Amino acid sequence: MNKPQKPLFMRTPLVSYAVLGIWSILVLVPLWVMVINSFKPRLSIYASPLGFPEEWTLEGYRLIFTGSSFPLYFLNSLLVVGVSIVFILVCAAAAAYAIANWQVTLTRVVALFFLAGLMIPIRIGSVNLLQIAKALNLLDKAVGLIPVYVAMGMPLGVFVLTEFVRGVPRDLLHAAQIDGASRARIFWQIILPLTRPAMATVAIFNLVNLWNDLWFPLIFIRSENQRTLMLGITRLFGQYQTDWTRILSTLTLASVPIILLYLLMAKQFIRGLTAGAIKG
Repeated sequence: MNKPQKPLFMRTPLVSYAVLGIWSILVLVPLWVMVINSFKPRLSIYASPLGFPEEWTLEGYRLIFTGSSFPLYFLNSLLVVGVSIVFILVCAAAAAYAIANWQVTLTRVVALFFLAGLMIPIRIGSVNLLQIAKALNLLDKAVGLIPVYVAMGMPLGVFVLTEFVRGVPRDLLHAAQIDGASRARIFWQIILPLTRPAMATVAIFNLVNLWNDLWFPLIFIRSENQRTLMLGITRLFGQYQTDWTRILSTLTLASVPIILLYLLMAKQFIRGLTAGAIKG
């Protein structure tokens, strides 16, 4: 019997390097354009969008802290996204623990419910969510975005964590039960530590989606002091002209926390994989 051949990019390292190089360029060029143009005067951006600035300026960054509400928008986004991700991780892990260990009709229905959430965009229900937020007096409040964001992140979180919890050795859970550990103690002291790699993955995916979300802040928020970062940036676009230096400076600063958090969680992801391998 002939052995199955590997794909061409796996047989030829040069092809793999070429594909990775092209992909890296596609990812890094927009980041380069954003950062380098944030140090140029507005008219210089149109003259040479990819080159180094002939005249370096920090005017865009100065205006962020002296002529805008950027710090307030940043804190609002940090609060909303941070709290949402904590709720997503805890609730999704608890749901995954129940779905993976209790094989009853109710858990199967709940699993299908969350699976449907992966296929149906939550934005379809924007009108109903708007009505619910108004009834709960959460309209025009930054914290009103937290339940919506938790609902956005739960389907992916439950799907990923359920498969990971199913991989936890049953003998380990049975030994804990024999020692008298309650289900809550097993969840906090065994399930959560062992699912750190999957939780880091869920956190990274949701962090990017929620931090860059503009749709729900646009329809939920009206007050100046309740705006999130992405919604606040839209105010910098003018009808007849746009100050791209200021916009790119704001976007550059806005991307710094998410890159730092991504790197921090990536380290946790690697440590979790290593710890899981040793325990397994």
